[in-house]
Amino acid sequence: MNRTLYYHQQSNFSRKIRILLAEKNLDCELKEINLANKPPEFVKISPIGQVPVFVDEDGTVIWDSTLIAEYLDETYPQPSFYPSASHTRLECRKWEQLADTLGDNIIRLWILNFTNDLASISSRTKLETLINRLLPIFEGQLRQSEYLLGGETWTAADVAALCSLAYYSFRLNEDWQIQYPYLKDWFNKLHERESVKSTIPKKLDT
Repeated sequence: MNRTLYYHQQSNFSRKIRILLAEKNLDCELKEINLANKPPEFVKISPIGQVPVFVDEDGTVIWDSTLIAEYLDETYPQPSFYPSASHTRLECRKWEQLADTLGDNIIRLWILNFTNDLASISSRTKLETLINRLLPIFEGQLRQSEYLLGGETWTAADVAALCSLAYYSFRLNEDWQIQYPYLKDWFNKLHERESVKSTIPKKLDT
């Protein structure tokens, strides 16, 4: 059977996996999911009902972007996006988790744009505070090194952070680039890669 990725082209977590598949040069059938009307085929293999979901050639099914990313790196290790040394790998996972948390908060903030009650105003303030607490952490790290782990190449941590920040620009605004110049330079440099350029989310004609 073919490798298959169930995804949504605007999803930052789906984009994370699309970038890794492209970098590893893995052929994969892309099946875009309408998240407002999920097909039975998708619901059957995705108990949590979220994208991405990856199905490998042998029928292995994995959901959650981090689980998929780790599986891809262990099964198709070239090029590798997780360090082999246990301590450094842990650092990579910590930065990846931080980046995914940033992405989750950005998604929640965008969703609040569709509500105007007092509760949503309070929630918005909390989310903005969380986001504005995380961004300087990434800026500080990139002030010291070219990539988040400090090595000579990007890792899964960079991929996750890139996708979360791109989602911020796509859904909200690009003002963060004014305040965080090191983050901006890192972001723009990674967007020179074909795997990144080819997965930039697009507005839907609806």
